[in-house]
Amino acid sequence: MRREDIADLAAFVTVAEERSFTRAAVRLDLSQSALSQIMRRLEERLGLRLLARTTRSVAPTAAGEQLLQTLAPMMRDIQDSVDGLSELRDRPAGTIRITTVEHAAKTILTPVLTRFLGDYPDITVEVIVDYGLADIVADRFDAGIRLGAAVAKDMIALRISDEIAMAVVAAPGYLARHGTPLAPDDLPAHRCITLRLPSSGALYAWPMLCDGQPIRVNVKGPMIFNSIDLMRDAALAGMGLACLPRDQVQADIAAGRLIALLETQTPPLPAYHFYYPSRRQSSPAFRLLVEALLRGTRTPAAQ
Repeated sequence: MRREDIADLAAFVTVAEERSFTRAAVRLDLSQSALSQIMRRLEERLGLRLLARTTRSVAPTAAGEQLLQTLAPMMRDIQDSVDGLSELRDRPAGTIRITTVEHAAKTILTPVLTRFLGDYPDITVEVIVDYGLADIVADRFDAGIRLGAAVAKDMIALRISDEIAMAVVAAPGYLARHGTPLAPDDLPAHRCITLRLPSSGALYAWPMLCDGQPIRVNVKGPMIFNSIDLMRDAALAGMGLACLPRDQVQADIAAGRLIALLETQTPPLPAYHFYYPSRRQSSPAFRLLVEALLRGTRTPAAQ
């Protein structure tokens, strides 16, 4: 096989994974027109249509999907092998892609990465904030951070935090206008600032305790976000009640800008876990990051 054939196949994998010529061209550092020519050349050479194109999207055909399932793991193995060569260098190098929720990115990843990337300047970490349940293999992530240890059986899960203390909060002005909820059953009657879950499209149901038993309360209100920072801003503006990680609103509670409600009936969320494929060979850079996370969070690893 000629060198350009391998390059064309690698370009196909990138387009098929990104579902976009624009994003694929950026990844490959090519113009869109050059990438389109490469795809046409590959399809002509194989005598098959690999990509179904519309004005808004691109997706693999049945033949393209079959080829992608074969090539994508091979390309990842090649990249892992290249990254593994950094063991022969004085300094480890490579790119690590992580999918995580916003709170974990702010409270766990950022503090660890600040020191880690200073120690290893040839390593790049790409952090994608997403509340959906990403398929880290299919979406080309090296690892993910999510609540709880329940992951697919072919994944390793390491605990990297304590349980996440939560708080239902509201601004004093809101409570003066609408009253104070005294029990979880009162929440549906209030204006609540809610979170949309992209994995299901549903609104996040607030976990609460009723007579010591865990329940989920479906709430609604005037504003729906996918960012805890925006939810906090809306709560501070008196738009309604919000259920947020306590460490994100503790300063506001201490200053009287927000009032914590139903404190004995607001349970913590499960600890964050760092998960990644058990069968994939880890690069030196990735192993160093795992060690840094476990040191930085000072929690025992749990598989």
